[in-house]
Amino acid sequence: MATVQFLPNANGVGISNSNLYIAGGNIVQQSVPDLHVRLQPILDASHTRNRKTSPPDSMCQRGTRTKVIKGITVWADSEIEADNHVYCLYGTVGSGKSSIAQAVSGKYHGAGRLLASHYFFRGSGERSTMDRFAVTLASQMATVISETVPFIEAALTSHPGLLKPGTLSLEFQLRNLVFEPFKAVADSSSPLSSPPGRTAPNPLPFLIVIDGLDECEDKEGMETFIDSMLEFFEANPTIPLRFFITTRVEQHIQDRLEVPEVILDNLDRHGSQHDIEMFVEAEFEREAKRNRVIRAYIAQHGNWPTADHRHQLIRHIKGSFIFASTLVKYILWNKGDGLTPMDRLPLAFDMNPGSHMFYKSRLSKSCKCL
Repeated sequence: MATVQFLPNANGVGISNSNLYIAGGNIVQQSVPDLHVRLQPILDASHTRNRKTSPPDSMCQRGTRTKVIKGITVWADSEIEADNHVYCLYGTVGSGKSSIAQAVSGKYHGAGRLLASHYFFRGSGERSTMDRFAVTLASQMATVISETVPFIEAALTSHPGLLKPGTLSLEFQLRNLVFEPFKAVADSSSPLSSPPGRTAPNPLPFLIVIDGLDECEDKEGMETFIDSMLEFFEANPTIPLRFFITTRVEQHIQDRLEVPEVILDNLDRHGSQHDIEMFVEAEFEREAKRNRVIRAYIAQHGNWPTADHRHQLIRHIKGSFIFASTLVKYILWNKGDGLTPMDRLPLAFDMNPGSHMFYKSRLSKSCKCL
């Protein structure tokens, strides 16, 4: 490697606490914290957000959704091929997509392979638009792979409009802040990631998780994101990067994702009856241990709920995770109505996801699912 001399004729010049890189012919000073300040990402958009204040408040109950998560893991850990860069898990409202996205994000964050995660949520300001989507992904990527920082900095220097939402196209933002910086590092001699027993040039890919794409209110932006992503992978079929996306299927999304390069997986086909049974049983057992009223009732009357009531409740839920969570919360934790959980259980059978206003209000807040 050639030696680079900085300011060869200058005297009394010092550079301290800095990492300097050459990116695109420019000398760039690396500083991840400084880059975060410049990018101003959405701070509550990732899987590490406070889910209570920044919904969806979703997580998988222990022992549930294991089959579908295993399938996603097999895909994420498989060899890189031209047609397996994108995995889209779709399903109906309340089917547990966000819970699975949260589990996948946590798994690959722990493995050091989660490049970024973004959770859209309708009506939540910047998290319901594409305005700061690219800068948010870039900021997270810079934390995971600091070698991308000089390339992001070089892009910002060359195109100041990248820091002004709406000034430059989303396609341009994604290409210059996310795709090309990642590619520049991936194309370098240093391997990005290598599993035990395997070395470069076949690293395990990094993963970007996008949850609730349908929650984005910018339909044109959604389409641009999908098109830009697929074009990037078409041009770079061996890049060690993958996208895991969850969404409800809406026509403008379906039109672009129904291509051979995308793995489409219908969550509804995996079935949820067993997982819901596990969830309901675990929640009732947990509450029975700490609720004196329930313990006293069981001591006098025997098991509660009865096996018949549990089966009736499971049938009433009809496979909806969010409805299951809503009913359990109502039965066990509704306060201030003067009723006991035993009183509320038969009332829950009169609720349904189509008409009950209580359920609708819980949906709007995206209550905790399995």
